[in-house]
Amino acid sequence: MTPTQARAARRQRRQRRRRVLRYAGGVAVTLVAGALILSLFLPGLPLDTLFRSGTPDGPGVRMEDQGREHVAPTEEHPAYNSYPPTSGWHYNVPLAPARWGFHDEVLEDEILLHNLEHGYVNVHYDCPDGCDQLVAQLGELVQEGVDRGGKLLMSPYPGMDSRIALTAWNFIDQFDEFDEDRIRAFVNAHESSPNAPEWNVQR
Repeated sequence: MTPTQARAARRQRRQRRRRVLRYAGGVAVTLVAGALILSLFLPGLPLDTLFRSGTPDGPGVRMEDQGREHVAPTEEHPAYNSYPPTSGWHYNVPLAPARWGFHDEVLEDEILLHNLEHGYVNVHYDCPDGCDQLVAQLGELVQEGVDRGGKLLMSPYPGMDSRIALTAWNFIDQFDEFDEDRIRAFVNAHESSPNAPEWNVQR
């Protein structure tokens, strides 16, 4: 190869490298811009959720997994290790899971757990003396999540040690006063989380 040919070959290699770098840079910019635009249309959904991987360790208290055995309505089973429960014995279809969104009536644990198995976050409240404002505040957040396709369910749950309880598969968070940031953090971490055995099942 002559010196002229060698210089031409080096120029071609440099040009190819520049084209590859420009292409890769363009792809990266497009992905970041797309994520930013998408986040504008998903209120309350942080960017780290868009790139979430693995199984979260929180927020909330992690409970020991009690399995996911199916039982019949008349069948007895051991006690759950939390109230409301976060894993364990539950009904199979067609008795469960319950439809997403709001439920005015108390749902059986065995129904609620089937929802958690599918990656739901269940939002519960217990107000023996009434709490219309709290129910409305919780309802707004649940409706927001449902509107964007999230797996969220809200229902009363009497006898809790707190006024509010959030449950996901193997996780629970309990508190008495409405805390929007705390609720959003729990939902963003655990809704459709791979912690749930059947998280990828469509709602």
